[in-house]
Amino acid sequence: MANPVFNNSPVFQDPSARKGNGTTAAPESTIDAVTLEKMYGSPSATARQTGRLTYDDVIMKTGGLLALLVVVAAGSWAVTPQLPWLYWVGAIAGLVLGMVNAFRREPSPALIIAYTVAEGVFVGGISYLFQNWAVPGTVDGTAQPIVLQAVVATIATFAAALFLFRSGKVRVTPKFTKWVLISLVGYVVFSLLNLVLSFFMSSDGFGPLRNGVWGLLAGLFAVGLAAACLIMDFDSIKRGVEKGAPAKFAWSAAFGLIVTLVWLYLEFLRLFAMLSRN
Repeated sequence: MANPVFNNSPVFQDPSARKGNGTTAAPESTIDAVTLEKMYGSPSATARQTGRLTYDDVIMKTGGLLALLVVVAAGSWAVTPQLPWLYWVGAIAGLVLGMVNAFRREPSPALIIAYTVAEGVFVGGISYLFQNWAVPGTVDGTAQPIVLQAVVATIATFAAALFLFRSGKVRVTPKFTKWVLISLVGYVVFSLLNLVLSFFMSSDGFGPLRNGVWGLLAGLFAVGLAAACLIMDFDSIKRGVEKGAPAKFAWSAAFGLIVTLVWLYLEFLRLFAMLSRN
């Protein structure tokens, strides 16, 4: 093997290539026939027993993080009337922790949990503000329950994306991946431009490029893009399981799913707010 990484590791070395006189006597077998038969007849080790990534690990980690996010978001919702600036703290902390986790080679459960808490603070606060500021009819109690609508729509989209992926109707091909990446770059540029223009042009509260029909179309495009990213997340998790990745990377998989789900929820929240205004 020419790769020095394999050459320097005893795990991958060829026993006949060890240093010395170049020859190694074959060890005599000390295992009798009965013991050998028992070894062949014993059940093979599961992925969990060998420390490899499993779907159960990803489901458990993702479910736990989602539960934590919901609990923190509920608390943030309750205190937002007294601390309306708190969601900004969650947004900034979530952005920083998200970048740190995204560029780490090894997953850190503590940092991923901290990110989830920060996102919970942000999601709870922004949801309260959308429900009580962006939606008409809040004062007289006739406002549309856009938060509940966004939650239901997020769950439904997640289920639909998983079904399409599992059924093979949507496959992550190089062409699909290229389209998603180009669309993501375009959407980021669009969002930044909308943010900059909001300081100089009037709008309905979502930026001048989000006004009227164009805003609704942009919202629908963003929802579709987030759903496509979910399918790519599923494909990445599948490849990790099939390649026998270490079990600790279940944290990375759960982190990636949380990021996409929060984005999808926020897009639905904004979309339903715009629909209620129109």
